[in-house]
Amino acid sequence: MTELETGTQDLLASLEDGVAVLTLNRPDARNAMSADMNGALQQMLSDFEVNPDVKVIVLTGAGKGFCAGGDVKGMASKGDGTVGDNTIDGAIHRQRLNQRATSGKLFKMPKPTLASLPGAAAGAGLSLALACDMRIMASNAILTTAFAKVGFSGDYGGTYFMTQLVGSAKARELYYLSDRLSAEEALRLGLTNWLCEPEELQEKTLEIARRLASGPTVAYRYMKENLNRAMSGEVDECLDLEATHHVHCGQTEDHREAAQAFVEKREPVFKGR
Repeated sequence: MTELETGTQDLLASLEDGVAVLTLNRPDARNAMSADMNGALQQMLSDFEVNPDVKVIVLTGAGKGFCAGGDVKGMASKGDGTVGDNTIDGAIHRQRLNQRATSGKLFKMPKPTLASLPGAAAGAGLSLALACDMRIMASNAILTTAFAKVGFSGDYGGTYFMTQLVGSAKARELYYLSDRLSAEEALRLGLTNWLCEPEELQEKTLEIARRLASGPTVAYRYMKENLNRAMSGEVDECLDLEATHHVHCGQTEDHREAAQAFVEKREPVFKGR
């Protein structure tokens, strides 16, 4: 495993066999976001997007939590957030750039993304988890939007991702009331893909990530774009995009290898070409 430099202890990064792991690392604050963490997360996601050695990205949290979202204690000491150019407009613009470079990047990244939750995901932390393609949770982890309890409307794309996953009425309930969801309820609602015992989480996460890392990366790229477009696209647009991507993938070495492996009754070896 190769440990990667992120520029801060608030975010740890490693890469092994195509699996890049990003660990939110403020366990004493339940991995609440910090400026250093956000800046490093933006940079690492940008780097991973174009790094051919990275096949899949895992986002997780250190200790017993995933991410508590924004640092509410820090917010209380800072005031309304109008730092820098000291205007509301400047603060809004910085927030937009930050969100697009973090949760937006996880969602649009042309590679599979997997959130691994050892514990609570709340507020913007939940948004980051929902921005990933899939989620795996420890059986004792919980989810909560939390925003209403601190007088916020929500950020980092959570309202979009939540609505897509559970529908508008349930998303409104979860945002307005900010109730805590158990892992079992999250699985029932489709907010997570897998549950496992806490001591099995890391092993199960790596098992899934390695399967993805050994898969057909070109096909994954276009598969993800198809699926993202399908969330809000018009049907003919989605059909046309699928046709373009399907024919393109049919010209790849990976497709030819998979077809030959099928004939020879063996597992294909994908090379991302």
